[in-house]
Amino acid sequence: MGQITAPIIIRDAREEDREQIQKLVVEAYSQYEATMAPERWRLYLESIKESVYKEGPYARIIAEQAGDIVGSLLVFLDSETAYGRDDLSIKDPIIRLLATSPQVRGQGVATRLINETAARARSLGAEYIYLHTSDMMAPAIRLYEHLGFKRAREQEMYNGDVLVKCYRLAVNPAAEQTGHSEFRFSSSQAGGLSSS
Repeated sequence: MGQITAPIIIRDAREEDREQIQKLVVEAYSQYEATMAPERWRLYLESIKESVYKEGPYARIIAEQAGDIVGSLLVFLDSETAYGRDDLSIKDPIIRLLATSPQVRGQGVATRLINETAARARSLGAEYIYLHTSDMMAPAIRLYEHLGFKRAREQEMYNGDVLVKCYRLAVNPAAEQTGHSEFRFSSSQAGGLSSS
């Protein structure tokens, strides 16, 4: 007989979840420490930790399993609130700091968090959801592309000498009419990676 796994619940984060979210995000992003110069990693880690307590996100969505937070992401309504970058001209929701626990990777947690974000974006009348990432997060990029995200080169930026790639996913039938496919996939598809 197989092991019974507790169900994963997707919900909004509460104030008392912040410490556990910070631990999760640091754990998920620590895999990139070896790819960065020590000073750059220190600043990145500091930024990640601060994001958990900083005001500004429209939503903080988490995945919870058996009382443990196993996934999280932030949703901002535009590039100005997400990055202080109105020049990127993104006026649809942006996912930031998507993180899943290494113990649940491959179980569809990231996919379920993205599904929830897409549903909320549709309810707001948005055409797309966006996210930014870099080549060091290649497994995450493969997931995003598998889910239907397409490059949006006009909204890319540099962080120092690192190209921060932009991806977007059509979430509204109006966007589908412009040649983009609507967000349709099951939660059984691959998931569980990080986004910057």
